[in-house]
Amino acid sequence: KHDYENYLCVLLLPSAAHQAAFAVRAFNVELALVRDSVTDKNIGKMRMQFWKDTLADIYQERPPQQPVAQELAKAVDSCGLTKRWFSRILDNRIENLDDQPHRNLTALEDYSEQTVSSVLYLTLEILGIKDVHADHAASHIGKAIGICTALRAAPYLANRRRVFLPMDVMIQCGVSQEDIVRGRQDQKVKDVMYEIASLSHSHLEKARSLKKDVPKKSMSAFLPALSCDFYLKRIQKVDFNIFDSSLQQRDTLLPFHLLLQKLKRTF
Repeated sequence: KHDYENYLCVLLLPSAAHQAAFAVRAFNVELALVRDSVTDKNIGKMRMQFWKDTLADIYQERPPQQPVAQELAKAVDSCGLTKRWFSRILDNRIENLDDQPHRNLTALEDYSEQTVSSVLYLTLEILGIKDVHADHAASHIGKAIGICTALRAAPYLANRRRVFLPMDVMIQCGVSQEDIVRGRQDQKVKDVMYEIASLSHSHLEKARSLKKDVPKKSMSAFLPALSCDFYLKRIQKVDFNIFDSSLQQRDTLLPFHLLLQKLKRTF
């Protein structure tokens, strides 16, 4: 319901990895949903504190009686998952509760690395892969997906009068937060989206340049890159107008394309 694309990607992992990978994705969804499920920021911080305490309890082998926590504890125990990756996701989600836009593109890159890349590092651990080239590719793919997600989420957030797009690019292009909230579709707004999309694409290309050195068995961990690639191609077709209604439609052929990508063992 909340993370359909990654649900499909987990289904295409080796069956032995399903339970742990679903637990990690469920944890990530729980954190992502906190901001939209509360109107009071302090309540949001209390919920995040619950997960912070839960994470500590999991690593002390006494998880609370909560479904995601119980599954996550099993995953940590069976796969030896690194606590630092969970902590990075959690800490950055907590900071995000303040509804402050990213200062610049570098800040958006860093947020994407801390959150999305960390999930990919955990997925590699679940698959039993310890490889510096795979980690390097995961870093760039995570940044590409995170930056792309900022574009994909912008119309939804604009409807709620929230703008997280990098301030340096907006200032450089002469675009205000109010322009985004009002859904302006002029060239200046498109220029902002072009700059952000270009950065996402560059990270995707950097990851692909490492492909020859990445172990083949790690390719399934990188299936989420496909949705990012598809969105970047679609936004280019509509001249970087993120408010174009075609961008909000689900790709019904995505399961087929993901399966094909898995069979090709590439990303």
